[in-house]
Amino acid sequence: MSTALISGAGIAGPTLAYWLARHGFRVTVVERGGKPRSSGNPVDVRGPAVTVAERMGVMPRLRRAATGTTGVSFVDAAGRRVGRMDMRAVQRPDEVEVPRGDLASILYEASRDHAEFLFDDSITALGQDEHGVDVAFERAAPRRFDLVIGADGLHSVTRRLTFGQETGTPQSGLVRHMGLYVATMPLPDGAAGAGRDILMHNTPGKAIAVNPRPAGAFFLYRSPAAPGFDHRDTEQHRRMLIDAFADVSWRAPELLDHVRTAGDLYFDSVSQVRLPRWWKGRVALLGDAASCVSLFGDGSTLAMAGAFTLAEALAARSGDPAAAFRRYEAAHRRLVDPKQRNVAQASALLAPATRGGILARNLATRLWPAVAAATRLKHALAW
Repeated sequence: MSTALISGAGIAGPTLAYWLARHGFRVTVVERGGKPRSSGNPVDVRGPAVTVAERMGVMPRLRRAATGTTGVSFVDAAGRRVGRMDMRAVQRPDEVEVPRGDLASILYEASRDHAEFLFDDSITALGQDEHGVDVAFERAAPRRFDLVIGADGLHSVTRRLTFGQETGTPQSGLVRHMGLYVATMPLPDGAAGAGRDILMHNTPGKAIAVNPRPAGAFFLYRSPAAPGFDHRDTEQHRRMLIDAFADVSWRAPELLDHVRTAGDLYFDSVSQVRLPRWWKGRVALLGDAASCVSLFGDGSTLAMAGAFTLAEALAARSGDPAAAFRRYEAAHRRLVDPKQRNVAQASALLAPATRGGILARNLATRLWPAVAAATRLKHALAW
């Protein structure tokens, strides 16, 4: 029986674990956190990910966990609505938006009986030859696997160890800062207010939003790459966020008070990962580790679809990892590449750089029904 180590228990990792186990692999998943990841905003399960979720038998649970969000209302400093996007108009009937933490938990629960999970641990070294990969961990004893898959996100340890470059800086050549920083955090019950729309307020280059379910806040702002940025330094993140939004009104002062005490603050650069190849020898990358589309590009959907594609390729070419990885990459790049080209348009929609851009965006929402129809057609053709 072939053995596979998956690094990362977010969205891609548990999905891949489930399908590899179904194909007869003995699977181990290692996760740096002490439990399945829960950070981030609500995410969509759409297109090919719906098919994957249905075949895993988790779609009923995802529907029960759905946020029920109806749209995005853009508001001025006084809270008056100045534009709106109807999100239901661009969502097919079989698609669903769920809290990211719920999606991660549901996928973990579907796969945990079929794989070994090592929480609170991480890979520290990889040494491969033509027959397998020797792996050293922070806590567990060293082990050998037939394959290693890095599903460990934007700041992937697997990618760094395999491709020999530090990541997270423009100098790496692998991770590209897209001129934005993003943050999310949960809010106490009742703090989000009533209604089913996300409320978003913009000033030039900045967006601040309140999500009704799960109650949470979202921040996005334009900025060059910050010198000395550390994606694990929460106190640094608090300072950067408070400084960036100190001049914003609406609910910003109240929400920044929550930032000062938040125990679950997610903050990171909006970045893309662009690699000429997603694999090397017996090690391959999946999800954000391979091709982070970052924030605007259906990352969870692509993670689930990519995991399924990779598992099918490995099952079909179990004795030839290189051929399997080539097959997976060729198929999945067709979904990823168009999404990576859309960041500029999406950032202009959520965080226009000028007051004129904000006004133009708000006026454009009056044409949203026509835009939604075109988007739905595009999605139908894409999947």
